[in-house]
Amino acid sequence: MTGGADPGRRRFLTRASLLAGLAVTAGPLAACTRTQPGTGAPRDDGGLLAELRRQGFVRVGFAGEAPYGFQDGGELAGEAPTLHREIFTALGVRELRSTLTEFGALIPGLLAGRFDVVSAGMSITPERCAKVLFSEPEFVSPTALMVRAGNPKGVGDLASCAATGATVGVLTAAVEASYAKAAGVPDDAVKTLARQQDGLDALLAGRIDAFALTAISLRWLARTNRDAAVEVTEPFVPVVGGVRQLGAGGAVFRSGATGLRDAFNRELLRITGAPDRFVELVGRYGFTDREVPPRTLRTADLCAG
Repeated sequence: MTGGADPGRRRFLTRASLLAGLAVTAGPLAACTRTQPGTGAPRDDGGLLAELRRQGFVRVGFAGEAPYGFQDGGELAGEAPTLHREIFTALGVRELRSTLTEFGALIPGLLAGRFDVVSAGMSITPERCAKVLFSEPEFVSPTALMVRAGNPKGVGDLASCAATGATVGVLTAAVEASYAKAAGVPDDAVKTLARQQDGLDALLAGRIDAFALTAISLRWLARTNRDAAVEVTEPFVPVVGGVRQLGAGGAVFRSGATGLRDAFNRELLRITGAPDRFVELVGRYGFTDREVPPRTLRTADLCAG
């Protein structure tokens, strides 16, 4: 998110208050508690997977951001739900019960117990790692810009946006805002948008000069708006504080869910360790072997910054 992400996806939490009234639940909530009695603290989660197996479903939160996690004809679709369904099925949990919410409300909703896993292709960042547990990377996707056809400003990355005075659109709670700031784009030249489609519409209306998001998200947006007079630049890797931002995303768990996270990782690495299998599962959403995370890319390093 990128897209509300990203693609990754890929977002900083800005308001922990976006909880009540934002979620649209596509499945009933489980009544079981996942905190230590009398304390409210996350419990040791060695038994959570067994609990999920007994009840037969896992509750997942998603943000309606294609191609990461969205509804297609009433069905939960996208990269993250597809991988997560495969993984949880292998773990003996066959059903994903989904809750749709705004991207910025996903982590607060997870921490409040509205769901067990965030299934939205969320970017792994140090700020988020301080609040939650991430799986190992599910995918990598560099950043790109969507611009009007012909690229009138001649921009190719965020540094060139800063140099030309371009106005840049980013999604609410998205990491791309921090990338733009690090590249020297002034705060008043960064416009926040709620949805991917809002970014494309703002671009066509001339309210922004470029829309920054993960390359995979922008390719999908262009694909689903084939008649729009826009184009997507070549991907680039932003740099923040001298560190390259690879745009890796993963599943998100509460801090106590180490047992569930570890079991999830074992199955995830079976998929990402076999690029053909990865593409077989999520190629329909525009993911290729270029989005397979390298074995050397670890969540612990991404969390360390």
